[in-house]
Amino acid sequence: MMTKKSLSASRAPLILFLCQMITALEVPLDSKLLEELSQPPTITQQSPKDYIVDPRENIVIQCEAKGKPPPSFSWTRNGTHFDIDKDARVTMKPNSGTLVINIMNGGKAEAYEGVYQCTARNERGAAISNNIVIRPSRSPLWTKEKPEPKQVQEGDSLVLHCRPPIGLPPPIIFWMDNSFQRLPQSERVSQGLNGDLYFSNVRPEDTREDYICYARFNHTQTIQQKQPISVKVFSTKSVTERRPNLLTPAGSTSTKVELRGNTLLLECIAGGVPTPVIRWIKEGGELPANRTFFENFKKTLKIIDVSEADAGNYKCVARNVLGSVHHTITVTVKAAPYWITAPRNLVLSPGEDGTLICRANGNPKPNINWLANGVTIAIAPVDPSRKVDGDTIMFSDVQERSSAVYQCNASNEYGYLLANAFVNILAESPRILTLPNTLYQVIANHPALLDCSYFGSPKPEIKWFKGVKGNNLHGDAYVFHDNGTLEIPVAQKDSTGTYTCIASNKLGKEENEVQLEVKDPTMIIKQPEYKIIQRSGQVSFECTIKHDPTLLPTVTWLKDNSELPDDERLIVGKENLTILNVTDKDDGTYTCVANTTLDSVSASAVLTIVAPSPTPAIIYAHPNPPFDLELTGHLERSIQLSWIPGDDNNSPITNFVIEYEDVMHEPGVWHYQTEVPGTQTTAQLKLSPYVNYSFRVVAVNEIGRSQPSEPSEQYLTKAANPDENPSGIQGIGSEPDNLVITWEPLKGFQSNGPGLQYKVSWRQKDADDEWTSVIVANVSKYIVSGTPTFVPYEIKVQSLNDLGYAPEPSEVIGHSGEDLPMVAPNNVQVHVINSTLAKVHWDPVPLKTVRGHLQGYRIYYWKVQSLSQRSRRHVEKKILTFNGNRTHGMLPGLEPYSSYRLNVRVVNGKGEGPASPDKIFKTPEGVPSAPSFLKITDPMLDSLTLEWGLPTYPNGILTTYILKFQPINSTHELGPLVEIRIPANETSLILRNLNYSTRYKFYFYAQTSVGSGSQITEEAVTIMDEAGILPPAVGAGKGYSETLFATSPVLHTVRPTFYKVRPVYPRIRNVSAAAAETYANISWEYEGPDHMNFYVEYGVAGSKEDWKKDIVNGSRSFFVLKGLTPGTAYKVRVGAEGLSEFMSSEDVFETGPAMASRQVDIATQGWFIGLMCAVALLILILLIVCFIRRNKGGKYPVKEKEDAHADPEIQPMKEDDGTFGEYSDAEDHKPLKKGSRTPSDRTVKKEDSDDSLVDYGEGVNGQFNEDGSFIGQYSGKKEKEPAEGNESSEAPSPVNAMNSFV
Repeated sequence: MMTKKSLSASRAPLILFLCQMITALEVPLDSKLLEELSQPPTITQQSPKDYIVDPRENIVIQCEAKGKPPPSFSWTRNGTHFDIDKDARVTMKPNSGTLVINIMNGGKAEAYEGVYQCTARNERGAAISNNIVIRPSRSPLWTKEKPEPKQVQEGDSLVLHCRPPIGLPPPIIFWMDNSFQRLPQSERVSQGLNGDLYFSNVRPEDTREDYICYARFNHTQTIQQKQPISVKVFSTKSVTERRPNLLTPAGSTSTKVELRGNTLLLECIAGGVPTPVIRWIKEGGELPANRTFFENFKKTLKIIDVSEADAGNYKCVARNVLGSVHHTITVTVKAAPYWITAPRNLVLSPGEDGTLICRANGNPKPNINWLANGVTIAIAPVDPSRKVDGDTIMFSDVQERSSAVYQCNASNEYGYLLANAFVNILAESPRILTLPNTLYQVIANHPALLDCSYFGSPKPEIKWFKGVKGNNLHGDAYVFHDNGTLEIPVAQKDSTGTYTCIASNKLGKEENEVQLEVKDPTMIIKQPEYKIIQRSGQVSFECTIKHDPTLLPTVTWLKDNSELPDDERLIVGKENLTILNVTDKDDGTYTCVANTTLDSVSASAVLTIVAPSPTPAIIYAHPNPPFDLELTGHLERSIQLSWIPGDDNNSPITNFVIEYEDVMHEPGVWHYQTEVPGTQTTAQLKLSPYVNYSFRVVAVNEIGRSQPSEPSEQYLTKAANPDENPSGIQGIGSEPDNLVITWEPLKGFQSNGPGLQYKVSWRQKDADDEWTSVIVANVSKYIVSGTPTFVPYEIKVQSLNDLGYAPEPSEVIGHSGEDLPMVAPNNVQVHVINSTLAKVHWDPVPLKTVRGHLQGYRIYYWKVQSLSQRSRRHVEKKILTFNGNRTHGMLPGLEPYSSYRLNVRVVNGKGEGPASPDKIFKTPEGVPSAPSFLKITDPMLDSLTLEWGLPTYPNGILTTYILKFQPINSTHELGPLVEIRIPANETSLILRNLNYSTRYKFYFYAQTSVGSGSQITEEAVTIMDEAGILPPAVGAGKGYSETLFATSPVLHTVRPTFYKVRPVYPRIRNVSAAAAETYANISWEYEGPDHMNFYVEYGVAGSKEDWKKDIVNGSRSFFVLKGLTPGTAYKVRVGAEGLSEFMSSEDVFETGPAMASRQVDIATQGWFIGLMCAVALLILILLIVCFIRRNKGGKYPVKEKEDAHADPEIQPMKEDDGTFGEYSDAEDHKPLKKGSRTPSDRTVKKEDSDDSLVDYGEGVNGQFNEDGSFIGQYSGKKEKEPAEGNESSEAPSPVNAMNSFV
């Protein structure tokens, strides 16, 4: 009975054992053979060396082995025997060494941590597994901490530390926000290898309160979250650019050790403005190609599969426009042991010799140790046939008792390798494992592979014969493989027949016959053709095949490489496919596939569906390409080309385009030659010398261009002298003593012949020198050395080849190299035009001393000191360049009343010449800038204290300060303007004899001898009269008093000035709050630019609710919060809007408890006690009268009498309507009309304005701090005093309250 095998060219190698290149006797994986042969154990499967387990699941430690007889298994734990029978949670799988440790029901994985090793043993030896280290994964929680908020200035660098908990294995780090959206990263913001988030420079948009670092522990599928980090970026009007600085790693050098085969990760993250760009280089070498990758916006260098050659110094360079910084990382590559030659199983027959070789390498060099059956070979049982020599064990004259499993352990400080290899002593006669009479079938002209799988010990010798009594096969027509396979590379029909395989050794021999049949190939002799069919028509594709008669073919049709759609219109015949009633969806490619058991062929055709037309449509298309090109009339510089036009496809040919290919100089590149009308079929073509021409023709009609014709025959023109010389000739020196001559070289076909060269000639202009010439190869540059500095030269470059020179070239003028100018400009004069502008004159230098092309003159100037402050500062030199041969220039933007130095230098193409002697000049005085600040403190009934700072830029000697002020009434009108002149050495002033409870506007500026500077404005309010006993001001009720001071103003100096210069960054400080029951007055101090828009944010202290925001009207530094809840703690902060948005620190205040409105305590007033006594006496009299009348039986209407005689002092009070209206400082510099609309009692109404006095205090105890904020309770009494009078919760006007008791 034959077993049939079909071998196609693609399938046969997959069936046979050609991949097993046997270098020693091996036991084939034949199940029947394995059942019969004894074999030592072999470990087939084991857990990884470092085994991290999930503590929530059972622990499974794998150990599988094969052998004959089947091996038994045992385990050690931490080097000692592990008795699994004593632990109820540990079981071993049947017929396996795999351990299962049940921890699902109360067990703990930590109890089973340790080093495990499996041993598989049978009567022929013992194999051992690797040391398997069992560790449960860990995902610890983050330590409890509250990250400090980060407050940084725009442009600064910032690092947000993650510091994740140490887990096993280490977690994966990423940053997200509260919405679980990954934070975007860029060249500016990125995450480092350690998980920290690095900002090269911060921007306002980086402000947020939810920078959250997450640690994902993949092994346990858990994610731990760090507390959110808040970042506040303070904006500045302009961000200062700065050089790069490294955020990580620290210092200029560091080291890194990586193991061979691992991935090397090097990181550099830099800060700076603009954001630096990172570049990596390897000192003394190149980064390895195909293994180098850049990650994290080039901040991380990644080299995979590291080898010893990758050791060295790696430098990262961070660069921006201001400079660069670098860091060098010294990389050392170590290596855990790796195999050079791993030991392999050895099968020997008794009396044979053999060797086991174990070779490994590493850094440092690994130690090689041998074990026998799991025991160190030094203490293993002695085997006289065995000799150990380092990494080799030699066996001689082995016997059956020599069977064993040997282990080779190669180890160094970075790891170890363990390999089992058995030595199996067998005495077996040859066995052929291939089934007898196996039939192999192949297609003619394809390879045939005949199998003869065998086994025997000693290893049998294999021979092949053809026929029953044929000759031994040999020669180049056959290939004999080590595994016994016979290969016939090209099988022919006469290769058919019977082949015999014979295996023999000293114990016997065995033979086997196989059959080979060579078949004819399958062919498609009539293929389907391209079809164009109208809709609703019928189409048929033919597919006729020819095949070997002994093979049964099947024909399959495909549409667009997929199965045909299930449609009854598609009819598949024996040799055709017919489609009825075609539609647009039938459009596509149809393929006929013919298959046999040995081969497959296919052919395709396209079906195009078109719309039906009543009459045949004229098809217009591109013309067909011309053909039959012929060259005639061969001359040196011309030739005639003729051709036959192709079909014009119903659109007349308009012209022919002729193209040529230079096969010698530019093969494969076609160039335009000429074109001729469509009625012409010949063309006379001009040719260049020394070109191997080939021509083609393209036909053109209104539809388009045809495909190119087939190329003509080639025609090589004769060589000749060059016709032209190179272009673009220049002579420019790169050094003071050379002349670099450059030119555009000729193209290949312009050379006109072989041996293209150039004759370069030069001579000094106007020196009557002879031409100096040199002939150079086909290059584009020549350098003439030893020339004088910046001398004109005549230059020419001439082409030449092996046949001669080109025509005489034209000359060009060049110059030798420039050098720095020799002298400085003389007679430098400075004319100061005004305090900010000066004009500089100088004499031009002689042109011969320029030693180059004169580009202009450059002025260096710098401020030495301010004449008013006499303090030197960092010198910042400024540069102005004036192009051409100028002799003067203007210096704008100078600072008034300052001392300057300058010098002038001449500039050429090489650089600057020496500087002229420094010239000193001074600018005159100018007007000063505004005072740096104006503060109004210590408000009293009739006085205010003013403090100010010097102007930031005095621009001269201050002569005086001017203070102007005027009161503001409720209708936004200003009172009379008062002006005071203050000596320049004063920094404070007390204004006396002011009206109480009145708002004033102040204008303040400084003067020099030149004039007045910019002014600064401020507003302030005097406090109210506590007792209400002061007489009204002069003219009260009739408008503002013209006599504001009873005496001349008092001037004196108070404590030292707080600020000498304006702070670098604006800020808001000293935020304070004075609270009543339902409202609070917020005040603050501001330092910075004028005209900022402030806002107040507040909320309940300790609450997570969003801040409430109120806009402050104008740029004043106080605001009243209304609608607050009594007895509640509030948090408050003040911010400024605009380009430089910033925020103050928080303040906390608490509103007073809800109680009756408090008024002035009148219980202790004498007049009130007397009044109450009179009332009591009157009531007593009335009661007596009533009693008397009642006894007399009469009635007395007591209530009516009481109502009629009610005390007017205890009638309900009404608030006056006189108020101060809202005043805006938007009109600070506009004059307002004077008026007299203030009520005589100076009362104000609370509801009219947030800035009215009623919001500043309710009683006589309300007063101001020095910074303008209110202190004390808003009521007129302390909280411990009893409340009397009006029980309404609405706070009465303090002025009305006082006036009602006067």
